[in-house]
Amino acid sequence: MEQQYAIEMRGICKSFGSVAANKDINLNVKPGEILALLGENGSGKTTLMNMLSGIYKPDSGSILVDGREVSINSPEDAKKLGIGMVHQHFKLVDVFSAADNIWLGDDKSGQVLKKDRYDVIRDMAQKFGFDIDPRKKVYNMAVSEKQTLEIVKVLYYGAKIIILDEPTAVLTVQETAKLFDVLRRMKAEGHAIIIITHKLNEVLEISDRVAILRKGEYITTVDTASTSEQQLTEYMVGRKVELNIDRPEVDKTRPLLEIRDLTIKNDEGAVAIDRVNFYIRGGEILGVAGIAGCGQKELCEAIAGLRPIEGGMMIHQGDNIVGLSPKAILAKGISMSFIPEDRLGMGLAPSMSITDNMLLKKYDQAKGPFVDRKLGRAEARQVIADLEIVTPSTETPVRRLSGGNVQKVLLGREIKSGPNVIVTAYPVRGLDINSSYAIYNILNTQKKDGVGILFVGEDLDVMIDLCDKIMVLCHGRVMGVVHAHKTSKEELGLMMTGALDLSSKYEDKPAGIARDSRIEESREVEE
Repeated sequence: MEQQYAIEMRGICKSFGSVAANKDINLNVKPGEILALLGENGSGKTTLMNMLSGIYKPDSGSILVDGREVSINSPEDAKKLGIGMVHQHFKLVDVFSAADNIWLGDDKSGQVLKKDRYDVIRDMAQKFGFDIDPRKKVYNMAVSEKQTLEIVKVLYYGAKIIILDEPTAVLTVQETAKLFDVLRRMKAEGHAIIIITHKLNEVLEISDRVAILRKGEYITTVDTASTSEQQLTEYMVGRKVELNIDRPEVDKTRPLLEIRDLTIKNDEGAVAIDRVNFYIRGGEILGVAGIAGCGQKELCEAIAGLRPIEGGMMIHQGDNIVGLSPKAILAKGISMSFIPEDRLGMGLAPSMSITDNMLLKKYDQAKGPFVDRKLGRAEARQVIADLEIVTPSTETPVRRLSGGNVQKVLLGREIKSGPNVIVTAYPVRGLDINSSYAIYNILNTQKKDGVGILFVGEDLDVMIDLCDKIMVLCHGRVMGVVHAHKTSKEELGLMMTGALDLSSKYEDKPAGIARDSRIEESREVEE
């Protein structure tokens, strides 16, 4: 008897102008199965799934749901067929609450908001193991909360075929574990699940089979139990890739920026960073680890001059730069690049071209009333070549690029400006493994050039391999600053949850800093 698949795609082709995003793709997933979809950035994964969810229509080929050929012309058609997709870029209304974002998209709810909707949404979220505040407005949510809301929304609509595009990119280890528990329960109940992710360890942990795309073409499907990270990487890239992160030894310079007793509030008025002390030194990568919502976002924005500071100082060459605008900070001699976690919401102008986004960094330097688009176009071409960005041209709006390519544009623009301090939050989020290692190499090159780097990350294995030191935050307080090569994931995990406080054991002073500055520095603990 022929196997009936929950979803089957046969000979799917899709082009955008001269760019073939998908070429004759064949893909299937069974009921009660988790299929991982792998491929480099721009390989056509999201485009393929967007055809299942009704955002695009295939140029040719057929789609079968439960063995029956169907035509999916809109997201509403997909919903009626029991297909739900959680997109990498959020589809939420910022001014609405969590409950209203879910409720208003449900046909069964009617046009009138019901008073009990908050309890209904809360109970449903708790049933699947999620903890969300149904009354919280989206614009007050952290990125991880928005991602959780997107997942809860699809589950609430009762989809039987679930597509998850980079669902764990903004989730903590604990939240990822909860999500995987949910997916396993759904699998046991007969749901068909397709998960797009670049985290190979997650692929091996959660999936039953793995399908690989490369440059828009289908390569193969393998059983997860019989493959490895190295083999999957070679399938994706088409050649052998060394999965080693370099940590070059560089002569450290004096601190470029000292942070003293820094106190910052979040958007709701609560203390997000509580009297934090540390410094950023040239030729060094200082990692920042912590559970999502522990003040990482507020810290980065404050250092970049984008968020007001309640107390404390930021010292550069003896001058306090607190309260200065980014332009005034630059005039003081700090050329700072900020790479935020929300790359489209804060980092780039999504409707503008790659060229115009490159010019945003230096439009005010133009001689005369017009910007030099020729220079911007040349810089865009160089970034596209250096970072291997997949795009039809330099004039393509960045919102049309895949998530990983958007991140490359942002990182390339910021590094192109020649900073001496880089503040970066989750710079490889959404990038495939080959691109991620390219970013690590770029950061190491900047480190060798004497740039000081503040690296906010979520993958503790990467942070231990890449960073020189790691500062751990818990509820806005520093639990300790440790040498990366002297610590472990277990120690970092205990510090992240507040179960281990090593702040007093790692207090020291960099050369040339006054004793009363209370700058925290890592050192080996005397046995």
